[in-house]
Amino acid sequence: MALLLFTFFVWEQRKLGDISEIIRGASPRPISDPKWFNSNSNIGWLRISDVTAQHGRIQHLSQHISILGQAKTRVISTPHLLLSIAASVGYPVINYVKTGVHDGFLIFENPKFNIDFGFYWLAFYKHEWQKFGQPGSQVNLNSSIVKKTNIGLPDNVEQKAIVHLLKLIDNRITLQQRKLESFQFTYHEIIRRLFLKKAKWQQTKLSDLVTILDKNRKPVKKEDRLFGDTPYYGANGIQDYISGFTHKGEFILIAEDGANSLTEYPIYFVKGQIWVNNHAHVLKVNKDVSPLFLALALKQINYSKYTVGSSRNKLNLKDLENIAIFIPDNNEQQKIGQFYSNYLNYLRINKKRIQYMKQFKQFLLQNMFI
Repeated sequence: MALLLFTFFVWEQRKLGDISEIIRGASPRPISDPKWFNSNSNIGWLRISDVTAQHGRIQHLSQHISILGQAKTRVISTPHLLLSIAASVGYPVINYVKTGVHDGFLIFENPKFNIDFGFYWLAFYKHEWQKFGQPGSQVNLNSSIVKKTNIGLPDNVEQKAIVHLLKLIDNRITLQQRKLESFQFTYHEIIRRLFLKKAKWQQTKLSDLVTILDKNRKPVKKEDRLFGDTPYYGANGIQDYISGFTHKGEFILIAEDGANSLTEYPIYFVKGQIWVNNHAHVLKVNKDVSPLFLALALKQINYSKYTVGSSRNKLNLKDLENIAIFIPDNNEQQKIGQFYSNYLNYLRINKKRIQYMKQFKQFLLQNMFI
């Protein structure tokens, strides 16, 4: 229905250079000289890290440029549409604070279009800039390329309507993400406090709580995999979906080598038919232990003490078996395990909800800006 609202009008094809004065930012040299910067200045200095962290809508800047630096750059005091053109290419930006713009950005002065509409159009067009780079080289744009780029432009009323719809979706996504982040913070604080009392629990070795079924693992090269419904697990989770299985039941998977993080070590509680390659240990939990509790307990471990190797950390079988685990009585295990299960379900549902909203937004962009 949203798409149908924007299909009855002819969009005029215009070149960006005909509907805006496109100029390049400027940089003081050498940029490492501290005289160009002053933390007491009210003019921020825009960097690509600010752009990615704030999704292109700049509300604050951590670095500020001095009066000397301002004379060597381009300062904009009102909201402008910008475009990154060096290294990280194609990121659209709108500044809402006074900003010094360096030569890695283009500034759209006096645009004959709604700058929020331009922001969304540039976001949609971002991947197209990659064709201006040579294979294996860094993509860099110049103002001439951008000026010659065609854009479909509806009238101002329709531009505002499109912006209104897309901002509604963006606001909904942001709200959902913030709620999820707040929930995760609260959850992690509860878990942290919960495991502070582990000294009162019984200590045992992991090998006393599980049977390790690594012998059934089987790696399969990508070209040899037959497509199917079975999740194919590696060190860091699902890599593919294939036909067949190596294990069936309830298991805990923990990275053997190639873990993408030591602080958030890859550990997964899985059920049903799975295929596991040789980069993840497979743990079958004993009947008198809650598998969900044990998966959560394993996530509290500092694995830097147990892994070996500098470039590709490896958790050897013997070191895995000797990990010390503190467990409460079965009743408390079940309660903690259920709490963990509820958290995982909430996380899955809300991540999927955010994903759907992002997909809906992308669908609109692709069909409106085609």
